[in-house]
Amino acid sequence: MDDHFSATSRLRLATPSEIRSAFREDVAHGLQQRQKTIPPKYFYDQQGSLLFEEICRQPEYYLTRTETAILTQHAAAIVESVGECALIELGSGSSLKTRLLLDECQRRQDRVHYIPIDISASMLEATAHKLLEEYPHLRIDALAADYLTGLSVLPAASCRAVLFLGSNLGNFSPREQEQLFRQLAHTLKPGDFLVIGLDLRKSLEVVEPAYNDAAGVTADFNLNLLGRMNRELHADFDVNAFSHLAFYNPVQHQIEMHVRSEREQQVTIRDLALTVAFRAGETIHTEISRKFDLDEINAQLAPFGFCPRIRWSDARSWFAVCLFQFAKPHDSEV
Repeated sequence: MDDHFSATSRLRLATPSEIRSAFREDVAHGLQQRQKTIPPKYFYDQQGSLLFEEICRQPEYYLTRTETAILTQHAAAIVESVGECALIELGSGSSLKTRLLLDECQRRQDRVHYIPIDISASMLEATAHKLLEEYPHLRIDALAADYLTGLSVLPAASCRAVLFLGSNLGNFSPREQEQLFRQLAHTLKPGDFLVIGLDLRKSLEVVEPAYNDAAGVTADFNLNLLGRMNRELHADFDVNAFSHLAFYNPVQHQIEMHVRSEREQQVTIRDLALTVAFRAGETIHTEISRKFDLDEINAQLAPFGFCPRIRWSDARSWFAVCLFQFAKPHDSEV
């Protein structure tokens, strides 16, 4: 194994058995709530990660295409703004967009330190080895963990720039967003950076089709959660008896995604010794995707010590990549 790649096992973070244990606990808890729910981080097993890459290629899914265009145009300005910082990426996946920044870093720096954090250990390791082949001066410390855990155990670095791209912040509830901002404030030092991609509010005619693509890839991605429970927890979900549901909530400014039972049925999850009843039309809530107002997000980050520096956007103002610099929290309780 390359000396510049720290394997997740050496970092003692979120082994596959620990991830399975957390999955079991969250499924057992979530499916016994009045509104059944499963956290969206469990979309990303190996099959789910591949399906998400396919979603990003669908013509209706403007997010990746628009953000990539922004990063392509402004990668040099972003790298110049943060300087020689270690790049920490939350939800790195296959790191496709990150390569635009790594290309620019490699042109400017002798060594680049990249710290991807992702819940999918298999995706992390496969991507890390590909990146090491492409970037000879790259050092990678890959952390298989959720974001809060990964941020709490970062390797040492003199300067850090946290990348949170793809509007993944939109999957967080306001309470979860506050927890993340608090952890970032505890982790970072004054002078460190946060580069965040945000999907902005726009017409329903643009937003809803992005989560209901004609090819049905998002539906397959959503329903893969049932398949994952079948595979890993020995459940007996009939995937054909459920359907994909995604719609825009204009009050909360968010897409809400569910898996809907098409008939009254019972599902047994053998590993949990649990039987779950579904009414016809009852749903499992799987994800939100919030759409942002830039003034609001600036105000939400300010108490945690993050100051807006530069914002890059597309001509239609559909998406923005925003650079914040950490100073210190305004609130002593943060």
